[in-house]
Amino acid sequence: MRNRLIVGNWKMHGSMATAVDLIMELEQGMESVPENIDVAVAPPFLHIDEVIRRSSNTRLLMAAQNVSAFEVGAVTGEVSSTMLADIGIRFVIVGHSERRSLFGESNETVAEKFARAYFSDLTPILCVGETQEQREAGFTEDVVLEQMYAIIDRIGIKPLLNAVVAYEPVWAIGTGASASPEQAQEVHALLRSKLASESEGQTVATRLIYGGSVKASNSAALFGQADIDGALVGGASLDAKEFLTICKHAGK
Repeated sequence: MRNRLIVGNWKMHGSMATAVDLIMELEQGMESVPENIDVAVAPPFLHIDEVIRRSSNTRLLMAAQNVSAFEVGAVTGEVSSTMLADIGIRFVIVGHSERRSLFGESNETVAEKFARAYFSDLTPILCVGETQEQREAGFTEDVVLEQMYAIIDRIGIKPLLNAVVAYEPVWAIGTGASASPEQAQEVHALLRSKLASESEGQTVATRLIYGGSVKASNSAALFGQADIDGALVGGASLDAKEFLTICKHAGK
């Protein structure tokens, strides 16, 4: 049985003071979140160490928003997977649409980052998703499978079987327009089916989570779908009350 997973992606928001305030509010509210719900937050890099220190006595897990495709060396401005593992990071987001669109990360680059994370004993959260134009042209299935199979082509199926895949339709990220529960379920069912077909009899423990304008008002309906194992939450994760409500909905 897969525990549901809720991840708060804080993106490039807040100061050290607001990060501390937010983590303290979350700490106080975690008692009301069912024990079988895994909850992680992904602060900006500069705030991670302090957030880890402040949350050391809680159930909160730590995630990073990005990781280098390089292992070590003269790569100015990068943060390696081993560095993240060294400070207690559990998850790392790779392939977020903002990284793909704003920084030109290709499927191959994302696959390399996934591999670095996996071989450093981090759990990658692979983001896949289509643009509005791709959906309207009927290419949703082609796009998300190409993004997922880039990982399989790079390091095989096994690393994906215990990872996390986040379906994030690009047209729903930060727009307030979430995919309907039925639209999200359709893509999640497709991904689960393909993972099962590639697994060669191995157990598929992959958690499939949804991202894209997830809020307290729509999370319960999303979690009511058979193949949605949680959520990657953006803006709503900056409001402790809203985020905790989403976490509670995952337990119903």
